[in-house]
Amino acid sequence: MNTTQLFNQPTITFKRTVLMSMMAMSLGGISLSTQAQTSAQSNQQEIEQLRQEVQALRALVEQQQRQTAVVTAHVAATPAPASKPVMKIASGAEFNLYGNIRADASYQAEGGSAARMYNQINAVPLEGVGERSDEFKSTLAATRLGMDFKAPVGAGDKALSGKVEVDFLGGASFDNLRIRHAYISYANWLIGQTWSNFAVPDYIPETVDALVYAGGSIKRTPQVRYTSTISPETNLVFAVEDPKDATITGIKQRLPALTARLNHKFADNLTVSARAMGNEKRVNEDEKMAWGVGLGAKYDIVPGTTLKADYYHVKGDSSFVSYANTGVITAANGDLLQSEFDSISVGLTQQFNDKLRGTLGYGYMNFDEDQAYINAVTDKTKANKDLWQAWANVFYSPTKPLSFGLEYVYGEREALAAATPNGSTTGEDNRINAVAIYNF
Repeated sequence: MNTTQLFNQPTITFKRTVLMSMMAMSLGGISLSTQAQTSAQSNQQEIEQLRQEVQALRALVEQQQRQTAVVTAHVAATPAPASKPVMKIASGAEFNLYGNIRADASYQAEGGSAARMYNQINAVPLEGVGERSDEFKSTLAATRLGMDFKAPVGAGDKALSGKVEVDFLGGASFDNLRIRHAYISYANWLIGQTWSNFAVPDYIPETVDALVYAGGSIKRTPQVRYTSTISPETNLVFAVEDPKDATITGIKQRLPALTARLNHKFADNLTVSARAMGNEKRVNEDEKMAWGVGLGAKYDIVPGTTLKADYYHVKGDSSFVSYANTGVITAANGDLLQSEFDSISVGLTQQFNDKLRGTLGYGYMNFDEDQAYINAVTDKTKANKDLWQAWANVFYSPTKPLSFGLEYVYGEREALAAATPNGSTTGEDNRINAVAIYNF
Protein backbone atom coordinates (compact mmCIF):
# COMPACT_ATOMS: atom_id res chain seq x y z
CA MET A 1 0.00 0.00 0.00
CA ASN A 2 1.45 3.34 -1.05
CA THR A 3 1.27 6.55 0.85
CA THR A 4 -1.58 7.89 -1.24
CA GLN A 5 -3.66 4.84 -0.64
CA LEU A 6 -2.86 4.96 3.03
CA PHE A 7 -3.78 8.61 3.13
CA ASN A 8 -7.08 8.11 1.20
CA GLN A 9 -8.32 5.16 3.25
CA PRO A 10 -10.00 7.20 6.00
CA THR A 11 -11.42 9.58 3.44
CA ILE A 12 -13.08 6.76 1.54
CA THR A 13 -14.39 5.33 4.74
CA PHE A 14 -15.74 8.72 5.76
CA LYS A 15 -17.38 9.26 2.41
CA ARG A 16 -18.85 5.81 2.52
CA THR A 17 -20.22 6.51 6.00
CA VAL A 18 -21.66 9.82 4.90
CA LEU A 19 -23.15 8.26 1.80
CA MET A 20 -24.74 5.49 3.80
CA SER A 21 -26.12 8.04 6.30
CA MET A 22 -27.54 10.08 3.46
CA MET A 23 -29.11 6.99 1.95
CA ALA A 24 -30.60 6.09 5.32
CA MET A 25 -31.95 9.59 5.73
CA SER A 26 -33.29 9.48 2.22
CA LEU A 27 -34.98 6.15 2.84
CA GLY A 28 -36.36 7.50 6.11
CA GLY A 29 -37.62 10.56 4.34
CA ILE A 30 -39.15 8.40 1.67
CA SER A 31 -40.79 6.29 4.39
CA LEU A 32 -42.07 9.38 6.18
CA SER A 33 -43.24 10.83 2.92
CA THR A 34 -45.00 7.60 2.07
CA GLN A 35 -46.65 7.49 5.51
CA ALA A 36 -47.65 11.16 5.20
CA GLN A 37 -49.02 10.54 1.76
CA THR A 38 -50.92 7.49 2.98
CA SER A 39 -52.27 9.48 5.95
CA ALA A 40 -53.23 12.36 3.69
CA GLN A 41 -55.03 10.02 1.35
CA SER A 42 -56.86 8.44 4.29
CA ASN A 43 -57.84 11.87 5.63
CA GLN A 44 -58.98 12.90 2.17
CA GLN A 45 -61.17 9.82 1.92
CA GLU A 46 -62.67 10.54 5.34
CA ILE A 47 -63.27 14.17 4.37
CA GLU A 48 -64.90 13.07 1.13
CA GLN A 49 -67.08 10.56 2.96
CA LEU A 50 -68.03 13.23 5.49
CA ARG A 51 -68.85 15.62 2.65
CA GLN A 52 -71.08 13.01 1.05
CA GLU A 53 -72.86 12.40 4.35
CA VAL A 54 -73.39 16.14 4.83
CA GLN A 55 -74.79 16.42 1.30
CA ALA A 56 -77.11 13.46 1.93
CA LEU A 57 -78.26 15.01 5.22
CA ARG A 58 -78.85 18.34 3.47
CA ALA A 59 -80.89 16.62 0.77
CA LEU A 60 -82.94 14.81 3.42
CA VAL A 61 -83.60 18.09 5.27
CA GLU A 62 -84.64 19.80 2.03
CA GLN A 63 -86.96 16.89 1.22
CA GLN A 64 -88.56 17.11 4.68
CA GLN A 65 -89.00 20.86 4.22
CA ARG A 66 -90.70 20.29 0.85
CA GLN A 67 -93.04 17.68 2.39
CA THR A 68 -93.83 19.98 5.30
CA ALA A 69 -94.61 22.77 2.88
CA VAL A 70 -96.94 20.49 0.94
CA VAL A 71 -98.72 19.36 4.12
CA THR A 72 -98.96 22.95 5.34
CA ALA A 73 -100.39 24.05 2.02
CA HIS A 74 -102.91 21.19 2.12
CA VAL A 75 -103.99 22.07 5.67
CA ALA A 76 -104.32 25.72 4.70
CA ALA A 77 -106.41 24.77 1.70
CA THR A 78 -108.64 22.37 3.69
CA PRO A 79 -111.73 24.12 5.07
CA ALA A 80 -112.05 24.37 8.83
CA PRO A 81 -114.78 22.30 10.49
CA ALA A 82 -118.15 23.57 9.40
CA SER A 83 -119.57 26.26 11.65
CA LYS A 84 -122.68 28.34 11.40
CA PRO A 85 -122.07 31.47 9.32
CA VAL A 86 -122.56 34.56 11.46
CA MET A 87 -124.12 37.68 9.94
CA LYS A 88 -123.90 41.09 11.59
CA ILE A 89 -125.94 44.26 11.26
CA ALA A 90 -125.07 47.88 11.99
CA SER A 91 -126.47 47.84 15.53
CA GLY A 92 -123.93 45.19 16.53
CA ALA A 93 -126.45 42.37 16.60
CA GLU A 94 -125.48 39.12 14.92
CA PHE A 95 -127.46 36.12 13.80
CA ASN A 96 -127.10 32.87 11.93
CA LEU A 97 -129.55 30.77 9.97
CA TYR A 98 -129.73 26.98 10.21
CA GLY A 99 -132.07 24.12 9.54
CA ASN A 100 -132.51 20.89 7.64
CA ILE A 101 -134.38 19.28 4.82
CA ARG A 102 -135.89 16.07 6.15
CA ALA A 103 -137.66 13.32 4.23
CA ASP A 104 -139.49 10.67 6.28
CA ALA A 105 -140.99 7.42 5.03
CA SER A 106 -142.86 4.67 6.85
CA TYR A 107 -144.24 1.26 6.00
CA GLN A 108 -147.10 0.34 8.34
CA ALA A 109 -147.28 -3.45 8.50
CA GLU A 110 -150.04 -3.47 11.15
CA GLY A 111 -152.12 -0.73 12.76
CA GLY A 112 -151.96 2.95 11.88
CA SER A 113 -154.57 5.50 10.86
CA ALA A 114 -155.23 7.64 7.80
CA ALA A 115 -154.45 11.00 9.36
CA ARG A 116 -151.06 10.43 10.99
CA MET A 117 -147.74 9.09 9.83
CA TYR A 118 -145.73 9.53 13.03
CA ASN A 119 -146.13 7.72 16.33
CA GLN A 120 -149.73 7.27 17.52
CA ILE A 121 -149.46 4.38 19.94
CA ASN A 122 -152.23 5.70 22.22
CA ALA A 123 -154.74 5.80 19.35
CA VAL A 124 -153.86 2.94 16.99
CA PRO A 125 -157.04 1.12 15.91
CA LEU A 126 -157.97 -1.93 17.90
CA GLU A 127 -157.55 -5.22 16.09
CA GLY A 128 -160.08 -5.58 13.29
CA VAL A 129 -161.52 -2.07 13.70
CA GLY A 130 -160.43 0.38 10.98
CA GLU A 131 -156.78 -0.66 10.73
CA ARG A 132 -154.72 0.69 7.84
CA SER A 133 -152.16 -2.09 7.60
CA ASP A 134 -149.80 -2.78 4.69
CA GLU A 135 -149.49 0.90 3.79
CA PHE A 136 -146.63 3.21 2.76
CA LYS A 137 -146.50 6.87 3.82
CA SER A 138 -144.01 9.69 3.33
CA THR A 139 -143.67 13.37 4.16
CA LEU A 140 -141.23 16.29 4.39
CA ALA A 141 -143.27 18.05 7.09
CA ALA A 142 -140.49 17.72 9.69
CA THR A 143 -138.23 19.96 7.60
CA ARG A 144 -136.96 22.70 9.91
CA LEU A 145 -135.82 26.33 9.64
CA GLY A 146 -134.25 28.33 12.47
CA MET A 147 -132.37 31.46 13.42
CA ASP A 148 -130.18 32.15 16.45
CA PHE A 149 -129.43 35.77 17.29
CA LYS A 150 -127.42 37.78 19.81
CA ALA A 151 -127.25 41.51 20.50
CA PRO A 152 -125.22 43.59 22.98
CA VAL A 153 -127.25 45.16 25.77
CA GLY A 154 -125.94 48.06 27.88
CA ALA A 155 -122.40 48.18 29.20
CA GLY A 156 -120.15 45.21 29.76
CA ASP A 157 -120.09 41.92 27.93
CA LYS A 158 -123.71 40.85 28.58
CA ALA A 159 -125.83 40.13 25.55
CA LEU A 160 -129.44 39.41 24.75
CA SER A 161 -129.78 36.15 22.81
CA GLY A 162 -132.64 34.20 21.37
CA LYS A 163 -133.97 31.68 18.89
CA VAL A 164 -136.79 31.37 16.39
CA GLU A 165 -137.40 27.90 14.90
CA VAL A 166 -140.29 26.51 12.84
CA ASP A 167 -141.27 23.31 11.07
CA PHE A 168 -144.34 22.10 9.17
CA LEU A 169 -145.84 19.62 11.63
CA GLY A 170 -148.71 21.85 12.71
CA GLY A 171 -152.39 21.04 12.47
CA ALA A 172 -154.25 17.76 12.60
CA SER A 173 -152.86 16.64 9.25
CA PHE A 174 -149.24 17.57 10.11
CA ASP A 175 -148.70 19.83 7.10
CA ASN A 176 -149.00 23.37 8.53
CA LEU A 177 -146.29 25.78 9.61
CA ARG A 178 -145.83 25.86 13.39
CA ILE A 179 -143.53 27.47 15.92
CA ARG A 180 -141.16 25.11 17.67
CA HIS A 181 -139.03 27.62 19.58
CA ALA A 182 -139.37 31.40 19.92
CA TYR A 183 -137.65 32.96 22.92
CA ILE A 184 -135.19 35.53 24.19
CA SER A 185 -132.80 35.07 27.09
CA TYR A 186 -130.74 37.50 29.14
CA ALA A 187 -128.44 36.59 32.02
CA ASN A 188 -130.35 33.91 33.98
CA TRP A 189 -133.78 34.65 32.48
CA LEU A 190 -135.63 33.17 29.52
CA ILE A 191 -138.98 34.35 28.11
CA GLY A 192 -140.78 32.62 25.28
CA GLN A 193 -141.55 29.13 24.01
CA THR A 194 -139.08 26.26 24.24
CA TRP A 195 -138.74 22.82 25.85
CA SER A 196 -140.80 22.47 29.01
CA ASN A 197 -138.84 22.69 32.23
CA PHE A 198 -140.66 19.56 33.42
CA ALA A 199 -140.71 17.36 30.31
CA VAL A 200 -137.20 17.71 28.88
CA PRO A 201 -136.00 15.61 25.90
CA ASP A 202 -132.41 15.18 27.14
CA TYR A 203 -132.96 11.67 28.53
CA ILE A 204 -135.06 10.15 25.75
CA PRO A 205 -133.40 7.39 23.67
CA GLU A 206 -132.87 8.38 20.03
CA THR A 207 -135.57 7.56 17.47
CA VAL A 208 -135.97 7.86 13.71
CA ASP A 209 -139.62 8.79 14.25
CA ALA A 210 -139.93 12.58 14.48
CA LEU A 211 -142.13 12.19 17.58
CA VAL A 212 -141.32 10.48 20.84
CA TYR A 213 -142.33 6.90 21.71
CA ALA A 214 -144.32 5.71 24.72
CA GLY A 215 -142.88 6.86 28.03
CA GLY A 216 -141.30 10.08 26.79
CA SER A 217 -142.24 13.68 26.09
CA ILE A 218 -141.16 16.45 23.71
CA LYS A 219 -143.36 19.19 25.15
CA ARG A 220 -142.67 22.85 24.26
CA THR A 221 -144.51 25.56 26.22
CA PRO A 222 -144.66 29.37 26.52
CA GLN A 223 -142.85 30.13 29.77
CA VAL A 224 -140.81 32.44 31.95
CA ARG A 225 -137.76 30.64 33.30
CA TYR A 226 -135.02 31.46 35.81
CA THR A 227 -131.81 29.43 36.21
CA SER A 228 -129.76 29.52 39.40
CA THR A 229 -126.24 28.08 39.21
CA ILE A 230 -125.38 26.48 42.55
CA SER A 231 -122.01 25.07 41.47
CA PRO A 232 -120.29 24.13 38.20
CA GLU A 233 -121.95 20.71 38.52
CA THR A 234 -125.39 21.77 39.79
CA ASN A 235 -128.11 24.18 38.75
CA LEU A 236 -131.74 24.75 39.76
CA VAL A 237 -134.31 25.93 37.20
CA PHE A 238 -137.73 27.39 37.99
CA ALA A 239 -140.43 28.23 35.46
CA VAL A 240 -144.04 29.28 35.11
CA GLU A 241 -145.52 27.61 32.01
CA ASP A 242 -148.71 27.57 29.99
CA PRO A 243 -149.96 23.95 30.26
CA LYS A 244 -152.29 23.90 27.26
CA ASP A 245 -154.47 20.79 27.62
CA ALA A 246 -156.86 20.56 24.70
CA THR A 247 -157.93 17.02 25.68
CA ILE A 248 -159.89 18.29 28.68
CA THR A 249 -163.47 19.31 27.83
CA GLY A 250 -164.55 22.70 29.19
CA ILE A 251 -161.18 23.58 30.74
CA LYS A 252 -160.57 27.18 31.82
CA GLN A 253 -156.94 27.90 32.53
CA ARG A 254 -156.75 30.33 35.46
CA LEU A 255 -153.14 29.90 36.60
CA PRO A 256 -149.94 28.78 34.90
CA ALA A 257 -148.15 25.59 35.85
CA LEU A 258 -145.20 25.85 38.23
CA THR A 259 -142.22 23.65 37.43
CA ALA A 260 -138.83 23.06 39.03
CA ARG A 261 -135.82 21.09 37.81
CA LEU A 262 -132.58 20.18 39.58
CA ASN A 263 -129.71 19.15 37.32
CA HIS A 264 -126.56 17.59 38.70
CA LYS A 265 -123.46 16.11 37.12
CA PHE A 266 -122.01 13.44 39.41
CA ALA A 267 -119.06 12.67 37.16
CA ASP A 268 -117.93 13.26 33.60
CA ASN A 269 -120.04 10.29 32.51
CA LEU A 270 -123.18 10.62 34.71
CA THR A 271 -125.85 13.36 34.63
CA VAL A 272 -129.23 13.28 36.41
CA SER A 273 -132.27 15.54 36.47
CA ALA A 274 -135.07 15.61 39.07
CA ARG A 275 -138.25 17.52 38.16
CA ALA A 276 -141.55 18.54 39.75
CA MET A 277 -144.74 20.11 38.41
CA GLY A 278 -147.92 21.58 39.92
CA ASN A 279 -150.89 22.84 37.93
CA GLU A 280 -154.47 23.83 38.72
CA LYS A 281 -157.10 22.31 36.38
CA ARG A 282 -160.28 24.38 36.34
CA VAL A 283 -163.38 22.92 34.68
CA ASN A 284 -166.85 24.50 34.94
CA GLU A 285 -165.72 26.65 37.90
CA ASP A 286 -164.47 23.57 39.76
CA GLU A 287 -160.77 22.88 40.16
CA LYS A 288 -158.39 20.04 40.89
CA MET A 289 -154.67 20.18 41.53
CA ALA A 290 -152.58 18.24 39.05
CA TRP A 291 -149.02 17.31 39.92
CA GLY A 292 -146.13 15.24 38.69
CA VAL A 293 -142.53 14.24 39.33
CA GLY A 294 -139.87 13.09 36.93
CA LEU A 295 -136.36 11.65 37.08
CA GLY A 296 -133.94 11.32 34.17
CA ALA A 297 -130.41 9.97 33.86
CA LYS A 298 -127.72 9.77 31.20
CA TYR A 299 -124.76 7.47 31.79
CA ASP A 300 -121.78 6.90 29.50
CA ILE A 301 -120.92 3.30 30.35
CA VAL A 302 -117.75 3.38 28.25
CA PRO A 303 -116.71 5.85 25.54
CA GLY A 304 -119.21 5.43 22.72
CA THR A 305 -121.84 3.54 24.77
CA THR A 306 -124.59 5.63 26.40
CA LEU A 307 -127.53 4.59 28.56
CA LYS A 308 -130.53 6.93 28.89
CA ALA A 309 -133.57 6.54 31.15
CA ASP A 310 -136.53 8.80 31.97
CA TYR A 311 -139.34 8.21 34.50
CA TYR A 312 -142.58 10.12 35.24
CA HIS A 313 -145.39 9.83 37.75
CA VAL A 314 -148.25 12.22 36.96
CA LYS A 315 -151.75 12.74 38.33
CA GLY A 316 -154.46 14.85 36.73
CA ASP A 317 -152.50 16.14 33.72
CA SER A 318 -152.37 15.09 30.07
CA SER A 319 -150.42 18.04 28.64
CA PHE A 320 -146.79 17.42 29.63
CA VAL A 321 -146.16 13.70 28.97
CA SER A 322 -147.15 12.38 25.55
CA TYR A 323 -149.90 9.76 24.99
CA ALA A 324 -151.54 10.10 28.44
CA ASN A 325 -155.25 9.55 29.03
CA THR A 326 -157.29 12.73 29.54
CA GLY A 327 -156.04 14.26 32.76
CA VAL A 328 -159.38 15.43 34.17
CA ILE A 329 -162.94 14.39 33.28
CA THR A 330 -166.30 15.28 34.75
CA ALA A 331 -168.44 12.59 36.38
CA ALA A 332 -172.21 12.44 36.01
CA ASN A 333 -172.62 14.16 39.39
CA GLY A 334 -170.26 16.97 38.39
CA ASP A 335 -167.22 15.76 40.33
CA LEU A 336 -163.82 16.13 38.69
CA LEU A 337 -161.94 12.85 38.35
CA GLN A 338 -158.24 12.57 37.60
CA SER A 339 -156.18 10.10 35.64
CA GLU A 340 -152.93 8.85 37.17
CA PHE A 341 -150.05 7.03 35.50
CA ASP A 342 -146.43 5.94 35.60
CA SER A 343 -144.19 5.93 32.54
CA ILE A 344 -140.63 5.01 31.72
CA SER A 345 -138.38 5.00 28.69
CA VAL A 346 -134.92 3.43 28.56
CA GLY A 347 -132.45 2.98 25.75
CA LEU A 348 -128.86 2.08 24.90
CA THR A 349 -127.00 3.91 22.13
CA GLN A 350 -123.77 2.56 20.64
CA GLN A 351 -121.46 4.77 18.55
CA PHE A 352 -119.75 2.17 16.34
CA ASN A 353 -117.52 4.72 14.59
CA ASP A 354 -117.62 8.38 13.57
CA LYS A 355 -120.22 7.60 10.89
CA LEU A 356 -122.41 4.85 12.34
CA ARG A 357 -124.46 4.58 15.55
CA GLY A 358 -127.47 2.57 16.70
CA THR A 359 -130.05 2.52 19.51
CA LEU A 360 -132.17 -0.11 21.25
CA GLY A 361 -135.08 1.38 23.20
CA TYR A 362 -138.17 0.50 25.22
CA GLY A 363 -141.03 2.63 26.53
CA TYR A 364 -143.95 1.79 28.83
CA MET A 365 -146.95 3.60 30.35
CA ASN A 366 -149.31 2.16 32.95
CA PHE A 367 -152.53 3.94 33.99
CA ASP A 368 -154.13 3.61 37.39
CA GLU A 369 -157.43 1.71 37.11
CA ASP A 370 -159.61 4.05 39.14
CA GLN A 371 -163.10 2.64 38.66
CA ALA A 372 -164.83 5.99 39.12
CA TYR A 373 -162.64 7.49 36.41
CA ILE A 374 -163.21 4.50 34.10
CA ASN A 375 -166.98 4.73 34.57
CA ALA A 376 -166.91 8.42 33.62
CA VAL A 377 -165.03 7.84 30.36
CA THR A 378 -167.45 8.16 27.45
CA ASP A 379 -165.63 5.95 24.92
CA LYS A 380 -163.59 3.40 26.79
CA THR A 381 -162.02 2.01 23.61
CA LYS A 382 -160.14 5.33 23.22
CA ALA A 383 -158.65 5.33 26.73
CA ASN A 384 -155.92 2.91 27.77
CA LYS A 385 -154.82 0.62 30.56
CA ASP A 386 -151.25 0.52 29.31
CA LEU A 387 -148.99 1.23 26.33
CA TRP A 388 -145.62 -0.13 25.33
CA GLN A 389 -143.19 0.16 22.42
CA ALA A 390 -139.79 -1.30 21.58
CA TRP A 391 -137.54 -0.07 18.78
CA ALA A 392 -134.16 -0.56 17.15
CA ASN A 393 -132.50 1.85 14.74
CA VAL A 394 -129.27 2.76 13.01
CA PHE A 395 -128.05 6.13 11.76
CA TYR A 396 -125.37 6.50 9.10
CA SER A 397 -123.67 9.83 8.33
CA PRO A 398 -121.31 9.51 5.34
CA THR A 399 -120.50 13.24 5.62
CA LYS A 400 -121.33 15.80 8.27
CA PRO A 401 -124.38 17.40 6.57
CA LEU A 402 -125.99 14.09 5.57
CA SER A 403 -127.64 11.51 7.79
CA PHE A 404 -129.70 8.42 6.97
CA GLY A 405 -131.72 6.43 9.48
CA LEU A 406 -133.59 3.12 9.47
CA GLU A 407 -135.76 1.86 12.32
CA TYR A 408 -138.09 -0.97 13.28
CA VAL A 409 -140.72 -0.39 15.98
CA TYR A 410 -143.34 -2.65 17.50
CA GLY A 411 -145.85 -1.68 20.18
CA GLU A 412 -149.27 -2.36 21.62
CA ARG A 413 -151.99 -0.57 23.55
CA GLU A 414 -154.62 -2.19 25.77
CA ALA A 415 -157.87 -0.24 25.89
CA LEU A 416 -160.16 0.10 28.89
CA ALA A 417 -162.92 -1.73 27.01
CA ALA A 418 -163.22 -4.15 24.10
CA ALA A 419 -164.17 -3.05 20.62
CA THR A 420 -167.26 -4.37 18.95
CA PRO A 421 -168.02 -6.69 17.31
CA ASN A 422 -164.85 -8.76 17.71
CA GLY A 423 -164.18 -8.08 21.40
CA SER A 424 -160.55 -7.04 20.95
CA THR A 425 -158.93 -4.72 23.49
CA THR A 426 -155.50 -4.61 21.78
CA GLY A 427 -154.21 -2.19 19.19
CA GLU A 428 -150.93 -2.93 17.40
CA ASP A 429 -148.22 -0.68 15.95
CA ASN A 430 -145.86 -2.62 13.67
CA ARG A 431 -143.82 -0.57 11.19
CA ILE A 432 -140.51 0.36 9.59
CA ASN A 433 -139.34 3.99 9.49
CA ALA A 434 -136.70 5.59 7.31
CA VAL A 435 -135.33 9.13 7.19
CA ALA A 436 -132.88 11.18 5.12
CA ILE A 437 -131.69 14.50 6.55
CA TYR A 438 -129.55 17.26 5.05
CA ASN A 439 -128.45 19.78 7.68
CA PHE A 440 -127.38 23.30 6.82
